[in-house]
Amino acid sequence: MAEESEKRSMHFIRQVIAEDIARGLPPSAVHTRFPPEPNGCLHIGHAKAFCIDFGMALENGGKCNLRFDDTNPDKEETRFVDSIREDIHWMGFDWEDREYYASDYFEKLYELAEELIKAGKAYVCELSSEEFKDYRGVPGAPGKPSPWRDRPVDESLDLFRRMRAGEFDEGRYVLRAKIDMASPNLLMRDPAIYRIKKQQHHRTGASWCVYPMYDFAHCLSDAIEGITHSLCTLEFDVHRALYDWFIDNTSIGESLKYHPRQYEFARLNLTYTMMSKRKLQQLVAEGVVDGWDDPRMPTLSGMRRRGYTPKAIRDFCEVIGVTKFNSLTDIALLEHCLRQDLNRVALRRMAVFDPLEVEIENWDEGYFDSLDAVNNPEDESAGTRKVTFGKRIYIERADFCENPPKKYYRLSPGAEVRLRYAYIIRCKEVVKDGGGNIVKLVCTADLDSRGGTAPDGRKVKGTIHWVDAKHARRAVVRLYENLFTREDMGDLPEGSDFKDFLNPNSLVKKDVLVEPALLEAKPGEPLQFERNAYFTADPDLRGETAVFNRTVTLKDSYAKLA
Repeated sequence: MAEESEKRSMHFIRQVIAEDIARGLPPSAVHTRFPPEPNGCLHIGHAKAFCIDFGMALENGGKCNLRFDDTNPDKEETRFVDSIREDIHWMGFDWEDREYYASDYFEKLYELAEELIKAGKAYVCELSSEEFKDYRGVPGAPGKPSPWRDRPVDESLDLFRRMRAGEFDEGRYVLRAKIDMASPNLLMRDPAIYRIKKQQHHRTGASWCVYPMYDFAHCLSDAIEGITHSLCTLEFDVHRALYDWFIDNTSIGESLKYHPRQYEFARLNLTYTMMSKRKLQQLVAEGVVDGWDDPRMPTLSGMRRRGYTPKAIRDFCEVIGVTKFNSLTDIALLEHCLRQDLNRVALRRMAVFDPLEVEIENWDEGYFDSLDAVNNPEDESAGTRKVTFGKRIYIERADFCENPPKKYYRLSPGAEVRLRYAYIIRCKEVVKDGGGNIVKLVCTADLDSRGGTAPDGRKVKGTIHWVDAKHARRAVVRLYENLFTREDMGDLPEGSDFKDFLNPNSLVKKDVLVEPALLEAKPGEPLQFERNAYFTADPDLRGETAVFNRTVTLKDSYAKLA
């Protein structure tokens, strides 16, 4: 990733770490973590987060942990753990031997909760979450204490231990921190820190029936692991006071060499993209999309299947920067980063989407020429391949115009055009059926123009792609567009459902003709169908018919805008 270092800007998190180092923190002591919940697949918003987490550690020679936030057994599954691991590795990051789980610390967290009870800083409460909202109050006015706020320490301790033992039904009790019911920060008004959940956990099974809340588990897990910089998205800004309170009011804070500090950055919001994991889960559950790895999804598994590259995503995350202000990023910028990388690495191939037959009148029947075709003009080491040319070929129907306008440089009656890698041809005759539809063109080839260069030096402006009729193979292409039609999916009109804005044309399937080399493409391999778009081979196969996903079109509106 050395080439990427040149693009780095001094955003505020880099500045914070630089200032900490200037005050004496050894660079190698910089320790971050990425804490995903294993209840779904990672999307590009998570990619921005872990590019920052891993990136800040790598830049300073420090460490970044992968820690699964598995404190809610309702929807957590091992398959999501595996998916998250795969996505992070695919993006080029590694956590070495530092894979942790909040569930690793369940016993320690429980001990710290008892510690708070014994210190008079936590109590067992019988109010439900809905009932407690009335007690908590509203901003600008103090809340009122729970009827059980002054429950004796021994009684709370006994109830908490019986909660752990499984004596009570879910919702019967919660453990609350006793902080400040008059705090202007509502999160500091006696937040719940443990609740009863009698469900199987993906790692601990039925060993536990009380589980810590995120705010309690997260900061103390950071402290246990020696995290120095806890980087999270902007909505956790109001949680920072609670983060510090739990560390400062338990014994774990006494032994810390470096007190973890929380810093918040703006999350990623993309145009025409849904970034809510809960709503993405809904699309999967209702069959609106074909699983978490559907190429229309903003998940990393979906983007990988569509043909996105890790470098393009990392470049995008660096270009958009890190700020403390929420904004909406144009998806065209992501596509611009993608095209820049694909142009450099994609193998060029020819495919015809709407075939029109062309017969070469002066070509011998049964004779085929084997021509050299460049695999990637941006990369000489990619070499060449052979394409076969015979008496009958197919071109795109849109590359012929019977009555062309001025400055039309493709094929038309009496006009010449260059066939990519092959010969210059001239249209001699247009063959139509009884309904007046064009069914074939009869052309002549300049047999001395092999490779596409006229022997007399004449200039032929138009160049079109083609496939040989005898050797072309059939394939299926999936033409993907944005899944949603609304630009800002994070700001929906009142009363609307996010599915009201699903794009009916987000997936169109089409049969095409391709050159034989495309059947050798490996799933995920970057390809450019010349003059059309970037594609990649999908793992799905239909017999001997290959399936290709359109990654992105060739047109780059963002580059033109910039």
